[in-house]
Amino acid sequence: QVQLVESGGGFVQPGGSLRLSCAASGFTFSRFPMSWFRQAPGKERELVALISSAGDTTKYADSVKGRFTISRDNAKNTLYLQMNSLKPDDTAVYYCYKPVSWGQGTQVTVSS
Repeated sequence: QVQLVESGGGFVQPGGSLRLSCAASGFTFSRFPMSWFRQAPGKERELVALISSAGDTTKYADSVKGRFTISRDNAKNTLYLQMNSLKPDDTAVYYCYKPVSWGQGTQVTVSS
């Protein structure tokens, strides 16, 4: 069965950086576009970034453009999200997504 396991979340001060990882198994990772979503308390889940199956096309939410970078390593079946210049508004649970499967999420907290 499809498994998506996120890691790399944590507590960071504003302006800091984190790198999230999503280890995928149970399907042919290289054949599917992948995405990162996030959900802040009291808010709806929102798309953060997506990447094509080959990794040659990426798209970002306006709120993270220029700060976040999505990437993938198809040889390692792993999806990444490099997050720089983090802001308190980036605080959320971050989820890895492959249609129609979700990971369990990893908490990112940005606070001074």
